[in-house]
Amino acid sequence: MKIGIVGCAGRMGRMVVAEVLTTDGVELAGGTEAPGSDFIGQDVAALAGMGAGAEAVGIAPGIKIGGDAGALFQDSDVVIDFTVPAATAGHAGLAGGNGCALIVGTTGLEAEHMDALASAAEKAVVVQAANMSVGVNLLLGLTEQVAGALGDEYDIEIFEMHHRHKVDAPSGTALALGQAAAAGRGVDLNQVSKRGRDGNTGPRNPGDIGFAVLRGGDVAGDHTVIFAGDGERIELTHKAGNRSVFARGAVRAALWTAKQKPGLYSMRDVLGLG
Repeated sequence: MKIGIVGCAGRMGRMVVAEVLTTDGVELAGGTEAPGSDFIGQDVAALAGMGAGAEAVGIAPGIKIGGDAGALFQDSDVVIDFTVPAATAGHAGLAGGNGCALIVGTTGLEAEHMDALASAAEKAVVVQAANMSVGVNLLLGLTEQVAGALGDEYDIEIFEMHHRHKVDAPSGTALALGQAAAAGRGVDLNQVSKRGRDGNTGPRNPGDIGFAVLRGGDVAGDHTVIFAGDGERIELTHKAGNRSVFARGAVRAALWTAKQKPGLYSMRDVLGLG
């Protein structure tokens, strides 16, 4: 399987490159950055910390970072995307046009970006997840199950913390956990979501699903779902030690696409939890 990586010089892109280069049964088709990037022309493997060049991991010649995403989609069986929403929407068009599978770990996607993925999924396999970690996807399932078992007398609060460089808040994973909790209760998250509290906010509204956000340091990702009742509290927590768990999940999703028909899938489908 030939795997291409868009945004390969980013923090997650480099982790995905390293994961691809050390995974049996896959081959790095190439990596791209936006046209004009200073990274274009650099050795992909070296940038990912895999040695002086691609030869260090047993492939030759060294693969250079390009600026033509269209060519990468033509040369790849699967492309992995941890970029930004606008770029991901463009990549979705390339995936659909080339019948190339697309793995999307980009966060902060809005309705129009999801529409682009749905359109691509008519002609290509698309796997989209707010979080590619196996553990987080198990947490999503548990959150929905617990929320369904407990009544409104248990208040739901979702806490998340990420590194200082993260630009979107709450995180895509936190929002996915909110969606899971809302699904368990049979409600619309948009109607019960409470994104921030400041000043004299009054008492908590029954049925609200609250979000708390922290940013700082190099935290890869901490998420906790709290079910707070009278006299007891249930907490479900996942902590990512580093980004390799997301890269590993993305490559696992890429391998899974080999036997799938075009469609829009999630990591829960990949893991057999859908």
